[in-house]
Amino acid sequence: MLGVAGLPAVVQFVLMLSLPESPRWLYRKSKVDEAKSILERIYPAEELEDEMNALKISVEAEKADEHALGDSMAQKLKGAFKNVVVRRGLYAGVTVQVAQQFSGINTVMYYSPTIVQFAGFASNKTAMALSLITSGLNAVGSIVSMTFVDRYGRRRMMIISMIGIIACLVVLTIIFSQVATHSPNIDHFESMHFALNASCSSYVRANDPTSWNCMSCLRAECGFCANGVNKYTPGACLALSKDIKDSCREKHRTWYKDGCPSRFGFLAVVFLGLYIISYSPGMGTVPWIVNSEIYPLRYRGIGGGIAAVANWVSNLIVSQTFLTLTKALGSAGTFLLFAVFCGIGLIFIFWFVPETKGLQFEEVEKLLQAGFRPEAFRKSSEETKVDKGKCKAKAEAETDTETKPQPSS
Repeated sequence: MLGVAGLPAVVQFVLMLSLPESPRWLYRKSKVDEAKSILERIYPAEELEDEMNALKISVEAEKADEHALGDSMAQKLKGAFKNVVVRRGLYAGVTVQVAQQFSGINTVMYYSPTIVQFAGFASNKTAMALSLITSGLNAVGSIVSMTFVDRYGRRRMMIISMIGIIACLVVLTIIFSQVATHSPNIDHFESMHFALNASCSSYVRANDPTSWNCMSCLRAECGFCANGVNKYTPGACLALSKDIKDSCREKHRTWYKDGCPSRFGFLAVVFLGLYIISYSPGMGTVPWIVNSEIYPLRYRGIGGGIAAVANWVSNLIVSQTFLTLTKALGSAGTFLLFAVFCGIGLIFIFWFVPETKGLQFEEVEKLLQAGFRPEAFRKSSEETKVDKGKCKAKAEAETDTETKPQPSS
C-alpha cells in the first residue's frame, strides 16, 4: 500500500526537475534575462513589460523592507504584522483555510467507511466500496473548479460552496437523527439467552433494559445481532467478541458494531456525495488560490506559510476529535456542529475575503487598505472596469455640457 502511494511522488519528483526557478528569485539574483524568459512563457507579449515592471517594483520594495527591518524571520514577521495590508490579507487567508477544515471535509475523507457504517451498512467491504465515491467525486469536483473559478470568481465560488455544504450537513443531521430514532429495539429474551456468557454486561445491569435499542447497545460498546428474518425488527444486544460475532453470522444474521440497520442508509450516502460535490469546486481548491493572490509579493511566502499552518492545525483538531464527538454527540450532533462552523465561516468569508479574480495586486492592495467592505469585495475586475467606464463616461458628458456654447438670449 505504501509503495503504491510512492508512485505519484516519483512522477512528481521527475517533473519537478524541469520546473523553472521563480522569476522573483532570479530577479533578486540579478538574472533579469532568465526571469524575463520565464515570464514570456506565462504572459502574452503586450502584458510582459507591465509584469516586468511590477516584478522590479516588488523586488526593490522587498529589498527596502529588508534594509529597514532586517532579513531574519522574526524581523520579517514583525514587518508583516505591522503592515495593514498584509494583516488584513492574513485575516482573509487564514479565514478561508480554517473554514475549509472546519467544514468537516477531512473527517469525511479519513473516516468515510466508518460514516457509511454509521448509516447502517455493516459490511466492511460495502462500506469501503461506497466510501470510494467520496474520493472520486472530490477529484471530479477539483477538475470542475478549474473551469468555473475564473468564470464566476473566487469569492462567489466559496460562498456558493459554503451554502451547499451547510444544506447537505443539515440534511445529514436529519438523516442520522432518523437513523438513531428508528433504530431497532432490543429483544430481551434473545439478549439474555443467545449463548453462554454472550450477553452485554451493560444491558444486563441496566435499570430499564426495555428502553434500549440498537443505538443504546452500541453506545455501551456492545454489538447488535440483527434479526435474521427482518433486520429492522428487534435483535440481540451482545458482548463484543470475535466468537460471538462468528456465532451471530453462523445463524445467517448480520453483526453491527459501528452503526445500526437503517432504511435511510442509501440516502445518507447520496447526501455525502452531494456534500463532496458542493465542497470540492469551491472550498476544496479556492482557499489555496486566494492565498496565492492576496499578499504582496514580498510577503507571499510568509502569508501563505501562516495560512498553511492554520490549515493543518485545523485539520489536526477536526480529524483527531471526530470519533470522540460522535461518541459524545452522536453522528447527527457532530454533523450539526460542522454545519454551525460552516455558518460562521460563511459570515467571515462574506466580511473578510475580497474578490481577487482578474485583479492586479495593486488593486487588491487598495481594497484591503480601505478596510473590510463586503460591497467592494464583491466586485471582480470586470465589474470594476465597468464602474470605471461609467464614471469616465459621466465625467466626459459633464465636461461636454460645460464646454458647449450657450445660446444667446
